[in-house]
Order: sequence, then structure tokens, then C-alpha cells
Amino acid sequence: MHAVIRTGGKQYRVAPGDIFEVEKLESNVGDTIVITDVLLVSNGDDVKIGQPLVDGATVTAKVTGQHRGEKILVFRYRPKKRIRVRRGHRQYLTRLQIQAIDA
Repeated sequence: MHAVIRTGGKQYRVAPGDIFEVEKLESNVGDTIVITDVLLVSNGDDVKIGQPLVDGATVTAKVTGQHRGEKILVFRYRPKKRIRVRRGHRQYLTRLQIQAIDA
């Protein structure tokens, strides 16, 4: 069984037991969250596609970590103008472990 969920403006294909990182969610490590933005649920040949969401479908996940991602360097410049701008960015991330998919 797997599902497609939407969080942080992105879509993720998840199955029970999967561990993945999403943009920061306001919860503490060890908390259990319920994601209701479920776009698709598949159980073998039985596929439910939402328009846009599947009615009554939820995904339960446990928060296993809150951290920051790798630094991304952003470099902007204008040729022949002596303008050089270098900036760094580290995104806040939440690590989730999928517990169950309820259709």
C-alpha cells in the first residue's frame, strides 16, 4: 500500500515504514501527526485518485527529527559591473516516519 501526500508545497510518494524529510512542521520530536492532504491511495489494484483530495484518507506519521539541511550557496553577479553577491541558505527540515495509511 502506498499514498501520495502533499506538504510544504511538494508531493511525496509514501508507504508504511518510509522515512523522509519535509519542510519544517511545527511539532516536537516524538509527536504523531496526521496528514489529511492525501492525493492518491493505492492498495494493489485498488487505486483511489482524489479530485483534489481523497475523501476520508489520512496518513499517520511520527516526527523523528528536527534539523537543518545542507548549505546551498546562491551566487549572483552582473558581468562588467563589479556586482558580486554570494549568499548561503540552510532550510529547516522535519524527518518523518510513516506509521499507517488509512483510506
